[in-house]
Amino acid sequence: MTDKDKYRLLCNTEKSIPLFSRDWWLDIVCGEANWDVLWIEQKGQVQAVLPFYVPYKGLKTGFRQQRKGFISMPPYTQTMGPWFAPIAKDTKYTTELGLRQALCKQFTERLQSYTFFLQNFHYDITDWLPFYWQGYKQTTRYTYILSLTDTEKVWDNMSQHTRRNINKAQEKLQIKVIKGIPVDDFLQIVKKTFKRQGKSSIPNTSILKKIIISCREREQGDIWGGYDEVGNLHAAIFVAWQESAAYYIAGGGDPAYRDSGAHSLIMWEAIRFTADKSELFDFEGSMLPGVERFFREFGAKQIPYFTISKGKRSLLHRAYLKVKSLV
Repeated sequence: MTDKDKYRLLCNTEKSIPLFSRDWWLDIVCGEANWDVLWIEQKGQVQAVLPFYVPYKGLKTGFRQQRKGFISMPPYTQTMGPWFAPIAKDTKYTTELGLRQALCKQFTERLQSYTFFLQNFHYDITDWLPFYWQGYKQTTRYTYILSLTDTEKVWDNMSQHTRRNINKAQEKLQIKVIKGIPVDDFLQIVKKTFKRQGKSSIPNTSILKKIIISCREREQGDIWGGYDEVGNLHAAIFVAWQESAAYYIAGGGDPAYRDSGAHSLIMWEAIRFTADKSELFDFEGSMLPGVERFFREFGAKQIPYFTISKGKRSLLHRAYLKVKSLV
């Protein structure tokens, strides 16, 4: 049994593995043959794992060595990074930290054969020192997280601007929120948003479709849309979830109805729905000022996470990833 086979079995039983690191998610966003895992065990018990994406499958034989040395983030995947097996609750902090650093040291040793590495680590990973000690670099990024234990408290903590938008869409404009709208309608809305932002197309459209279909089959994701009284779709979002957290994956709005408040309303309805499914709602964050403000005004807490990297991408690597994103 390979380490990847062991990891698939682990994903079937271990609830603490984040959504974006689960085998079925990686099969979709990476392709089944384009991801692997570093596996550390002791006395037959898993200690830690590090799934990773190698995007250069399918190139000509002449590029084989270059392809092997490139690890990056797959599309529609916010974070990956190490996963550590749960330990006893009464373990001393110094013991836990030392153990995790020793395990990460093993990961860095096994990653030495790769010429480039880039991953966004899950926000639970707060110590990247073992990677720093081996020459890796770190960039801090931010997401926004809501606790879903009390949706009334979520409402109270929202900005007045967001609450006004929700009330405007619901009461004044009679926007109707529908869960489970057609995928093609959702993609049309997202396409309009990208066009408004000066982008020619939605990146990795086929992958996004597969994610939505799979999440629906697993009852772990769906699309919310906001329609006016004559049937115009103002905005739509796709949210995926597991027990630990729900994630805003993608969304958009029709530029003709940007001021209707529909985007805020459907987000609020998705938050209320996933409160029965998950402990947290993760907006996935954004470094764009307008998007960051939209998330922040829902009252979510700003949480940092680390982008860890080492090496440089060649022009060939960059060109390949750009072309692949158009598929």
